[in-house]
Amino acid sequence: MTPKQVNRLFMLAIAPFIGVTLCIWLLSEPPHLQLDASVYTPDVELSEETKIIVQGLDTAALTVDKTVASIEKTGRLYQQTTQTMNSILKSTEVQALVPERIYNRRISTKLGAAIERVNSDRITIELFKVNPGTYHGYAMKVKLKDPNAMTMSLGRDKVGSVETTLQAVNRFGAVAGINAGGYADGNDGRYPLSTTFIDGKYINGFQASFKDLAFVGLNNKGQLIGGKFRNQQELDRLDPKFGATFVPVLIKNGKKMPIPTKWKTSPARAPRTIIANYKDDQLLIIVTEGYDEKGNSGATLQELQNKLIHLGVKDAYNLDGGGSSSLILNGRVVNKPSDGRLRPVPTHFLFFK
Repeated sequence: MTPKQVNRLFMLAIAPFIGVTLCIWLLSEPPHLQLDASVYTPDVELSEETKIIVQGLDTAALTVDKTVASIEKTGRLYQQTTQTMNSILKSTEVQALVPERIYNRRISTKLGAAIERVNSDRITIELFKVNPGTYHGYAMKVKLKDPNAMTMSLGRDKVGSVETTLQAVNRFGAVAGINAGGYADGNDGRYPLSTTFIDGKYINGFQASFKDLAFVGLNNKGQLIGGKFRNQQELDRLDPKFGATFVPVLIKNGKKMPIPTKWKTSPARAPRTIIANYKDDQLLIIVTEGYDEKGNSGATLQELQNKLIHLGVKDAYNLDGGGSSSLILNGRVVNKPSDGRLRPVPTHFLFFK
């Protein structure tokens, strides 16, 4: 029973007593009677009618005393019940958080010790180093307490325009950011690749998934969504908030997805940007480093698949990589871009305190 239900029960319980008390009050002070003892003398015989009234008032006074005592008792019971219910609710809330804390501790242990943290009532970000030997980089675990603490930006808010992730972070006042979908150059511009959804609309219209391209973004509940979609209705049913397109899908429902042959070798190794989620909807960003795009440095997609499976993610998607890979946190560039500087690209995922 909630405190609100207890309040309702208490009001129903004391309603009769309130009514009786009001009636007694009206009867106890009629305008034609004065019950002060000074009015009556021992040698005056009271009429039977007056005696009956006096007896009735005595009985009423006793009833009032009992009613007041009952109300006080009920009030004390109400306070005790409210305190007990509040205690139970608090205990329930604490107990409900226990499995979440255990799960978070388990996945964080696999990532190692956090080297940097950001925490607010909207978001929690933890930054980790990724150093498996053959490649290195960073992992950023993100808990969205507010779905609006993450969004996607379009280069200078114009199709065909670009900006670096740092520029986008600074322009929107974000605390962190990564590069998002792929792009194609042409017509004196750099355009988002395939289906791109932002500000409630498809900026280039919906395009059915072809070849190995896949859409990835967030829905309006702040949950990661993505995959291949044959028509717009399939994607609309997921209630997208924003999203971009690249290739390939790495993990789906905790299982490795086949990596297209081309992406196993062209290039074999490269700087990479990965976005993934855990079963509790926390996000995991992995950005690996490389010194060029010739395939001799960075991580293979198979290596990252194995890493992601070990980390226990549910779904994982490869974002644009190579010189596009960028990770910004607290106003600085965390990774070392292979171009030697940040590459301007059309879309970015941004995170806010």
